[in-house]
Amino acid sequence: MTIERSEPSTTADERTMLEGWLNYHRETLAWKCEGLTDEQLRTASVEPSTMSLMGLVRHMAEVEQGWFRTVMAAEQTDPPYSSPEDPDGEFHLTEADTWAEAHATWRAQIKAADEHAARFALDDLSVGKHRRTGERFNLRWIYTHMIEEYARHNGHADLLRERIDGSTGD
Repeated sequence: MTIERSEPSTTADERTMLEGWLNYHRETLAWKCEGLTDEQLRTASVEPSTMSLMGLVRHMAEVEQGWFRTVMAAEQTDPPYSSPEDPDGEFHLTEADTWAEAHATWRAQIKAADEHAARFALDDLSVGKHRRTGERFNLRWIYTHMIEEYARHNGHADLLRERIDGSTGD
């Protein structure tokens, strides 16, 4: 499978542009993982970090769920990988963890996130609140934060991919 990334429009309305940039960064992360084995995708950066490409995908599945489902829509769901006992569980991989499962979970969270976001206008405040601060956010802020979150982690993904097989790119 070849990942197709669409450049975001330079003239779209605000919501279309925000959604375009978010989707662009989602596909960038998928592209950074493309063509690698499960073992390569589980390869950590450098000690003591446990960050890996598969871990980043699992992390972003939890971030998608947290912001769009838990905060924006106040849907009560348990994170797929982390727990109170292991708050960074998405990065704690074993030989049993597979790309197929991580990718499917991430894509399911993206689909649910998009469905929830479609119910709100950009200025609508979240139904739920941030678990640590109690703050509410409008959808515009969540889109902007998600773009920032993916952009930052795509930088990590670029370095991880280069370490694995020497591939580089935007």
